[in-house]
Amino acid sequence: MRNSFAIAMAVLVTTALIGGVAGTVAGAQPTISTDGPTAGAQPAVGAAGATGTGPAQTDGACGFPFNATDATGETVTLEERPERITTINPSAAQTLWELGEQDRVVGVSQFAFYLDGAEERANVSAEFGASVERVVDTEPDLVLAPNSSAADVEPLREQGLTVYHFPAATDVEDIAEKTETIGRLVGACDAAAETNEEMYDAVDAAEERTADVDRPAALYPLGGGYVAANNTFIDSIMNVGGTDNVAADYEGYPQLSDEVILESNPELLLVTDSEAAILEQEPYASTTAGAEDSYVVMNVNYLNQPAPRSVIESTTTLSNAVVELQGEGSESTDGADDGSSDGDSSEDGESSADDTSDGSDDGSSTDDADGNASDGDGSDENTGDSAPGFGVVAAALALLATGLLARRD
Repeated sequence: MRNSFAIAMAVLVTTALIGGVAGTVAGAQPTISTDGPTAGAQPAVGAAGATGTGPAQTDGACGFPFNATDATGETVTLEERPERITTINPSAAQTLWELGEQDRVVGVSQFAFYLDGAEERANVSAEFGASVERVVDTEPDLVLAPNSSAADVEPLREQGLTVYHFPAATDVEDIAEKTETIGRLVGACDAAAETNEEMYDAVDAAEERTADVDRPAALYPLGGGYVAANNTFIDSIMNVGGTDNVAADYEGYPQLSDEVILESNPELLLVTDSEAAILEQEPYASTTAGAEDSYVVMNVNYLNQPAPRSVIESTTTLSNAVVELQGEGSESTDGADDGSSDGDSSEDGESSADDTSDGSDDGSSTDDADGNASDGDGSDENTGDSAPGFGVVAAALALLATGLLARRD
C-alpha cells in the first residue's frame, strides 16, 4: 500500500531559513589567485586529456599558498594543502569522493552517509544545519560550505576556521565550476578536470540518446504544490535528460495551485519514492502522467545534490527512461535500476535505506537547494508566481513545526 507522503520541502526550508540569508552574494562567482612562483593558469572546465588519478600536488596551477574569494566576498587563504577537510553539506562530500580525496575528509553531514565509508567520519549535523561545536571538534584545515549553508558560515569563521562558501549551482556549468574550485582548494586539479570530462561526456550521451525522440512534458513535484521550476539544478537535469519542464515558466521552487498543475498537464513525473504515491493524489492523479501511471524513479541523492556524480547518474537515468517509455509504451520506469547504478560504487557508495523523497516521511536530500528555493511562492494566492519573502518563511516554519526537517545540499 502506498503511504501518503509528507511535503518534501528541503529547498524551501533551507533557503528560506538558512540559504536565503545570503542575499545578493548568492549568485557571486568565486575567484582564485595563487601567490608566489606556483601561479599559473587554471585548468579548463571539462578539459580533455587530463592525466593522473589523484591530486597533482606539484602542478603549478595547484600549488600553495593561494587565495580564493568565495561567494560571501571573503578572501580565503590556504597556506598549504589542507589535510583535514570537513563538509557541511553532502554535495561537497560527494565531489570529494568523486575526486578520490575522501581519505582527507574528517567530517560530513548526516545526509552524506550514503557515500562509501562516510559513516566513519564525524557527523557534524545539528538538528537543523551544521553544529558549530561538532565542526570545530573535527579540527579542520578547511570547511566546505555549499550555498544552502549560508547561515553556518559566519559562526564557523568566528571560531577561527577557514571556510569556503560556494555560490548557487543551477546548471551543469555551475557544477563544473564548483568541481574545479573544490579541486583547486584541495590540490586535486587533475582529478577535477577528469571528473568534469566524465560529466560532460555523460551529458553529451544523454542528449544524443534522446535527440530523435519526442520530449515528454515532465514535472518534479516536491509535495504541497511545490515543484522544481526554471533556473534550478533539477530543471537543468530535466532538460539534458530529454524532457520539457512544464514549470519552466516559473523560477526556482514555486508553489503552484492545483489548477495550474492541471493546466500544465505533465505526461511524466519524476519521483524518488519507488511507490510513486504522489500519482494517486490530486491534482497529479488527474494529469496525463497520473492517468497513465507514467513516472520515472530517480535516486534522491543524485537528483537533489548538485555535484558531478549527480549529473552523470541523473541524466543517464532520465534519458534512458524517456527512450524506454516512448519506445515500449511502458507505464513506469524504475530509474534506480536503470540509470542510477551509483556509478563507481567504491567512491559514491550505495544510497541508504532512508534516502527517499518526493515528500517521503524523512524529507528530501537536497544540497544547495539548487540555490534558488527562495524564489518559491508562499503567497496565499498559491498561483505559482515567484514571490520570495514572508510567505516562504511561513511555509518553512510550518513544515518545521510538523517535524518535517529538510535534508540539505
